[in-house]
Amino acid sequence: MSNPVQSYPCAERLPLVEQVHGHPVADPYRWLEDATSADTQQWQASQDELWLHHAATLSGRFRFRTRVKILSNVGTVSSPTWRGSRCFTVRRDPGQQHPVLYVDETILVDPIQLDPSGLTTLDSWQPSPDGDLVAFQVSRGGDEQSVLHVLDVTTGDVVDGPIDGCRYSPIAWLPDGKSFYYVRFRQVRRHTLGEPDTTVLADEASYGLEISNDGRWLTISAVRGTANDLWLADLSIDEPPTPIQQGVDALTVMSVGPDGRLYVVTTKDAPTGRICIGDPASPRVWHEFISPGAPLTGLAVLDDVLLVSTTSEIAVHDRATGNRIGDVELPGVGSIGSLTTRPDGGHQAWFSYTDSVTPSAVYCYDDTTGRTALWSQAPGATAEAVSHRITCTAPDGTELELRAIAKPGHHGPRPTILYGYGGFGRSLTPTYSAFTVAWVEAGGVFVTANVRGDAASHRAGILDQKQQVFDDFIAAAEHLIAEGWTTADQLALCGESNGGLLVAAALTQRPELFAAAVCSAPLTDMVRYELSGLGERWVPEFGSATDPQQFANLLSYSPYHRVTDSVRYPAVLFTVFGNDTRVDPLHARKLAAALQHATASQRPVLLRLDPDAGHATGAAGKGISLAADMLAFVAEQTGLDT
Repeated sequence: MSNPVQSYPCAERLPLVEQVHGHPVADPYRWLEDATSADTQQWQASQDELWLHHAATLSGRFRFRTRVKILSNVGTVSSPTWRGSRCFTVRRDPGQQHPVLYVDETILVDPIQLDPSGLTTLDSWQPSPDGDLVAFQVSRGGDEQSVLHVLDVTTGDVVDGPIDGCRYSPIAWLPDGKSFYYVRFRQVRRHTLGEPDTTVLADEASYGLEISNDGRWLTISAVRGTANDLWLADLSIDEPPTPIQQGVDALTVMSVGPDGRLYVVTTKDAPTGRICIGDPASPRVWHEFISPGAPLTGLAVLDDVLLVSTTSEIAVHDRATGNRIGDVELPGVGSIGSLTTRPDGGHQAWFSYTDSVTPSAVYCYDDTTGRTALWSQAPGATAEAVSHRITCTAPDGTELELRAIAKPGHHGPRPTILYGYGGFGRSLTPTYSAFTVAWVEAGGVFVTANVRGDAASHRAGILDQKQQVFDDFIAAAEHLIAEGWTTADQLALCGESNGGLLVAAALTQRPELFAAAVCSAPLTDMVRYELSGLGERWVPEFGSATDPQQFANLLSYSPYHRVTDSVRYPAVLFTVFGNDTRVDPLHARKLAAALQHATASQRPVLLRLDPDAGHATGAAGKGISLAADMLAFVAEQTGLDT
């Protein structure tokens, strides 16, 4: 199905060609990088008008919005955080725009009460050891520029803050309940209520912090791509943190458990991770304790056992020997959220569970009985759908796993969405999604592709091996067509952020394979990605254009530079967010302009801007509208009967 677009907004093509490391690099839409210029604003206004005109013609838009709203009205609930006798949880009830922080059953922080406009979000929070105070962080308009406040739990009064520069800062409270370590402007600092900060580590990095239950041991990590640095501080003595690991090509996390042992989770000599133990008094000496064989996601230290979680199971290990002695009973084959325990360990652990058609619920495991029980469940019903595990082979022989969700029964080739991410060590696991369920209910197939770049194969999908990620995704599309799941005229791609880059690369490399693509908050100009957003922090993943060899690799797959005149490109919907501080919308603007100029097909290339949203999840209503628009666009282009 096609929808002719009579004309696109005028976009001047500059005769700009730069010589970079001996390569001629054309950049005709460089001027679209400046969001504040009058020319860009006029162009964007015309794109807005074009999208709204097209959106009004989408026959399934209202139906999808109604259905996604109903399917989204299931609420959410988090695993509990215990401090003393107090229980802290985050919950979003049906109809609420944002999750709310509760202590026991009392509302503690409600973003709507803070800002009735709905633009403020609760980014993170951490209660003090006695549960009397909570440090919480909020941001506005989706910009993720978190501002920290400290709240008195009993009175509800703000007793400290605002403190800016705390973008998703970890908080490590000291036992006195009045001081904590945190990260401000990417530096580790110590803060005492009402007093100036003390800087602990001044080098800017992405830091993680964790403090032992007795408040003696502070572990600090600084992640840099596939490597990280580690420090351990003995807070009983007045000395700087001790470096434990620096520049090691492995991701390592350390903590001191309630049993006093040093626990080290590391990918050193173990790509999927292993657990080592040691003595915090000799923190550079560890020995292997548990090697799960699958990517590790969590560790919980209980009185008698250790719980070790991967994406789909929780194993029970003897705390003394490390031997596996059982498994935690789970509701099904889905995804497990983080494990939480009481600060002193105890005999219970809590975790969330979800799958593709089941809303998240929280379960409690008791090691005294070995039983798992439902602890808290968000309202909502499961959907009727069947999950299929599909395997296919990449061009180099690597076996890939796809997961297809569809209505029961096989009805021949059907409109299909192929979704992927492919980077930063992030695996795609089954998670309830109103977007997915609405598509499947309407008769479509939703396929998730686990391509290289995920937790189990991160190094095989970075730097000069990035093309393997795109080859994997293309191979998945070819397999779905060859096996009769769909056809090229019924297949759409979908991806967000790094997944947006994946989609943009696939559609510019193999446009004939796809009818449509939804490209959300994508990177598209890989020659200049370091110059905006958080691009500079992603050099370990993609490489740097300042390095001649890495530049050549970036240019080879950069979607913006792969666009060719008179090619029949699929329909493309770019979705971008005005307050996105991670991936600048300039990437979508430039590729949209290039495709609108070049495409020889009658399928539309459109740009949907939400000026008051950011990269991360915002108000529920905005998410519902976006999902409905994306589904209606894809349905029209793939022939799904709505």
